[in-house]
Amino acid sequence: MEERPGCLGGLLRLAFLNAIFDWLQERFGFGRGLSCSGIGCGVILMILFVILVCSTCTSTDWTSLF
Repeated sequence: MEERPGCLGGLLRLAFLNAIFDWLQERFGFGRGLSCSGIGCGVILMILFVILVCSTCTSTDWTSLF
């Protein structure tokens, strides 16, 4: 039988990801840093956040794909 995380575990992971994303955006995100470095870091953070949210919602183990 395949063990999958429950709904509460997924919601807690999403809340944790949201808190980390907000903190990182305040420190390194859009509009921070020199000229366009804040834009670059903001885009990188956003892409990583979307990947992590998708993997949390779909319970995908990205390490098993390689």
